[in-house]
Amino acid sequence: MAGSGDDTRALFRAGVHAVLEAWPALQIAVENGFGGMHSLEKAEWLGSAVEDYFIRNADLELDEVEDFLRELMTNEFDTVVEDGSLPQVSQQLQTMFYHFERGDGAALKEMASHITQRKCGVTATALKTARETDEDEDDGGSVEEMEVSATNDGAATDGVCSQPEPSDPESQTIKEEDIVEDGWTIVRRKK
Repeated sequence: MAGSGDDTRALFRAGVHAVLEAWPALQIAVENGFGGMHSLEKAEWLGSAVEDYFIRNADLELDEVEDFLRELMTNEFDTVVEDGSLPQVSQQLQTMFYHFERGDGAALKEMASHITQRKCGVTATALKTARETDEDEDDGGSVEEMEVSATNDGAATDGVCSQPEPSDPESQTIKEEDIVEDGWTIVRRKK
């Protein structure tokens, strides 16, 4: 029976890593080096830390898991997760742990496989403003805005990785005639 417990522990570990690897907020943080030069190693460590957290704390509530993940993302990746994904990721992890506690290896395999199939590829690009770098030297603690787009790497989407809706490119770009010489930008209503 000890071999069976080790097998389900390995499946739980693989499931935790699948959930975290499919999490767009973590993908963006790692891709853009928000955790410093060792972001990839931190992401791998995060999987082990989450696994240990569940093993040591058997009766976790959803909000406790959310708080733990939020704290790790803030402390390790200097990232505030505001995309609403924390409850979903926390629920997936709790469900994985539920199956682990019951020794249900088949459910763990199926869930990890399903999550891997739905995995999104996420890219983040910095948004440029009208005053591109004029104020960079006097802006000590600036906040950089990013535009995020997702692509689905797997076959099933289930609405999780919906493609961004195409929008009018003219509404997103600032026209040259809209910039007044003082650096102000004229904002026009959509028609």
